Amino acid sequence: MEISYLTSTLKQFEYYKSLGDKTISQLTFDELKYEFVEDSNSIAIIVKHIVGNMLSRWTNFLTEDGEKKWRHRDSEFEDTFQNREALLAYWNKGWDCLLNAIKPLNSADLERIIYIRNQGHTVTEAINRQLAHYAYHIGQLVFLGKLSKGKKWKSLSIPKGESVTYNTEKFDKEKGRRHFTDDL
Repeated sequence: MEISYLTSTLKQFEYYKSLGDKTISQLTFDELKYEFVEDSNSIAIIVKHIVGNMLSRWTNFLTEDGEKKWRHRDSEFEDTFQNREALLAYWNKGWDCLLNAIKPLNSADLERIIYIRNQGHTVTEAINRQLAHYAYHIGQLVFLGKLSKGKKWKSLSIPKGESVTYNTEKFDKEKGRRHFTDDL
């Protein structure tokens, strides 16, 4: 079960990264920086926050507290990206940190205790906590991207009105064990 869990969570993280990648790719730099309401978060700010969290949580996560002294969380909500390339480089830096921390884990690691702000978590609990946190913010990112593009938005899941076609394609395949992201 532990190996299945690690494989599944890795695929889930990669799936959420792909949703972010596909959203960011559809938007101009101005759209990435746009705040729909004063004091709301733009996609650029959400990216900055997600990555700040990733770098803090996943850098030496088995041996150091997940809330690093060098993290300045409040500054994550200030948009400082000068161009699209800087935003993408930072986005990928965070995901690389996370994926490089999870890939070497094995089942014996899952019950180890790690700390986030001095609160003990098993590695499993910490993974679940961060998976839920990133999914929450990726959902915001996708929603803002969709709002920005309007009718020009390219759906990242089953487009409206195409559920029957999608389900027909799925049920035409033989039953088998596979992850839902395998076909994406």
